[in-house]
Amino acid sequence: MLDLQGDVVEHVDHLERLGITAVRVKEPSDFVHLAGLIIPGGESTCLSRLLNIFGIREIILREFQRGLKLWGTCAGTILLAGKVMDESPCLSLIDIEVQKNAFGSQLDSFTAEVTVPRVAPKPIPLTFIRAPKITRVGRAVDVLLRQDDYIVAAESHNVLVTVFHPELTPSLAFHRYFALKCGLKPSADEESSVIDPTWNSRSWTRYARF
Repeated sequence: MLDLQGDVVEHVDHLERLGITAVRVKEPSDFVHLAGLIIPGGESTCLSRLLNIFGIREIILREFQRGLKLWGTCAGTILLAGKVMDESPCLSLIDIEVQKNAFGSQLDSFTAEVTVPRVAPKPIPLTFIRAPKITRVGRAVDVLLRQDDYIVAAESHNVLVTVFHPELTPSLAFHRYFALKCGLKPSADEESSVIDPTWNSRSWTRYARF
């Protein structure tokens, strides 16, 4: 779990609910024995600068070549994209093109409930906050979810990208899907991961460092 800026504790909470110990990555030495890395939602320009300041960018690129699986949510998707409209890409590790803030301002944030067959058998809730849109994917990229004329979830062999925030919902489905992609064994099955009835909007506070 990249712990530089953004929705870190919310992701940690979801992983722990699946019985997976989350490592909070802040420096190069934290990459030892990682199976996967989540790059969270936050502010993409800030995260990009912090990757360079903390010497993390080159480590991610190196570990990716060694097989590290990556998942970018919202801002994380922007950092992983091969092309970003109107600016230079950061990591360029998945062949997609994204448009930043494609839905408008913070006031234009919204929720939805959709079915993603490869991820869960029932509809799952999605939360979009100043989300980007994936406008194009390359041949080696599979679309997991398309809405209207844009894509909101996609994956390649080693990279998962979602423009929404699964960590802000009671659904563990996408976290379970990524854990399986990393070769891990989450405690919840496909059915029970759709909604965790014990989750609430303040659950993450037990992992916060105030």
